[in-house]
Amino acid sequence: MTSVTDPSSHSARPACAAGDGRATVDAPLVPAPPPAPCKPAVAAGGERELRLDLFRGLALWLIFVDHLPPNLFTWLTIRNYGFSDATEIFIFISGYTAAFVYSRAMTERGFVVAGARILKRVWQIYVAHVFLFTIFLAEISYVATSFENPLYTEEMGILDFLKQPDVTIVQALLLKFRPVNMDVLPLYIVLMLFLPPILWLMQRKPDLTLGLSVGLYALAWEFNLNLPAYPNGVWFFNPFAWQLLFVFGAWCALGGARRMAPLLSSRVLMALCVVYLLAAFFITMTWHLPQLGHFVPRVIEQWMYPINKTDLDVLRFMHFLALAALTVYLLPSDWPGLRSPWLRPAILCGQHSLEIFCLGVFLAFAGHFVLAEVSGGAVIHFVVSLSGIVIMSAAAAVFSWYKHVAAKGGKDAKSAETNADLAGGGS
Repeated sequence: MTSVTDPSSHSARPACAAGDGRATVDAPLVPAPPPAPCKPAVAAGGERELRLDLFRGLALWLIFVDHLPPNLFTWLTIRNYGFSDATEIFIFISGYTAAFVYSRAMTERGFVVAGARILKRVWQIYVAHVFLFTIFLAEISYVATSFENPLYTEEMGILDFLKQPDVTIVQALLLKFRPVNMDVLPLYIVLMLFLPPILWLMQRKPDLTLGLSVGLYALAWEFNLNLPAYPNGVWFFNPFAWQLLFVFGAWCALGGARRMAPLLSSRVLMALCVVYLLAAFFITMTWHLPQLGHFVPRVIEQWMYPINKTDLDVLRFMHFLALAALTVYLLPSDWPGLRSPWLRPAILCGQHSLEIFCLGVFLAFAGHFVLAEVSGGAVIHFVVSLSGIVIMSAAAAVFSWYKHVAAKGGKDAKSAETNADLAGGGS
C-alpha cells in the first residue's frame, strides 16, 4: 500500500509570494498585489517519487488477485488482514499524483489551461473505460458461447446487456451499467472531472478544501447520497464518499504531508497505529475463524458492523491512514530498495497504471475461466495468479521501453531539425 508521502523528500517547499504592502516616499501609495497561490512541490532533480509508483503497482497486483476466485494466493492480499484493501491505495495515490502534476500546470499556465489538460485526461480515461467495456463483453460472450456455459454471463453481470443491448450500451456510456470488476474507472472519471475546481481552491485554501470534502462525506452518510446504477441499485463505489480519500491525497501532495511530518515521526502515534492495525487484524480473523468471535464484546459488534465499503466506512479510512503512517515511518524516500531490480516490475506497473489496470481486468476474467474449467487445486491457482502478475509486469516493461524510445526519437528529430535550420542559415 502507499503512504502519506512527505513532499519534502522529493520536492522543494511550496513558495507563496505576497506583496508586503509598503510604499516608498517617491512612489504613490498603491495596494499590494494579491498573494500568489502556493506552487506545487517540484521534484528535486526531476526524479519521480518511487514510493508512489511502487505502491500503486502493488495495488494493481492486489486488485487483480482479489478479482480472481478465492485461492491460496488471495491470502497474500491486505484485505484479509484488515478493513481496507488495494482500492484505498489506488484512489489515494491517484489524488496525490493528479494534484502534484496538474497543480504545477495551474500555477504556471492558469486555471483554463490546466482545466483543459485535466479534461483531456478525463476523456482518455473515459475512452479507456469504453474500450475496456467493449472488449470485456466480447471476451465474456465468446467464452460463454464457445463453452456453452451461460453462468459466465450471470457471474460477470452482463445478462441485462444480452437482454437489452441497445439500452444497456447507452447506460454503459453514461457510466450507470458496469459489469463485475469495472467499478474503479467510473469512480476515477468522476473524481478527475471535478479536480479543476478542487485544485483551484486547494491552492488557496487547502485546509478549507479538505474540510469541505469531509463535510460532503458526512452528508453522503447522513442522507444516503449516491449515484444511480443500471438496472437497479447505486454505484458500488460511492463518489460522494470516496472523494474524501482522493481529496486527502491531493491535500497531502500540496503541502499537507510536509506539515504532518512532525506528527508522522512521533513514536506515540506509531504505537497507536500498531494497536489499531492489530485490533483490525483480530476482527478480520473472526470473519475466517468464527470461534474467535466470542472474544469480541457484543456492544463493539453492534457499533462496528456493517463495515461499509461502498460508502468508505470510517473504520476502513482509519485503517488506511494507520497503514500509511506506519509506512512513512518505516520506509524513507531514499530507501535503497526502491532501486532494487526485484521491485522494478511493480514500479513500472505503477508508472503505467491505466493500461495495467485495464489489462488486469481482462486477465482476471481469463484466470476466472481457467480456474473454473481446469481442476488443479492450489497449484493451478498459484500458477494463474503468478502468470497474471508476470504478464502485467512484462506489459509495463514494454510500455516503458516504448515511451523511452518515443521520447528519444522526439529529441533526435528536434535536434536534426535544429541542425538543418542552422545549416540553412535559420531560414
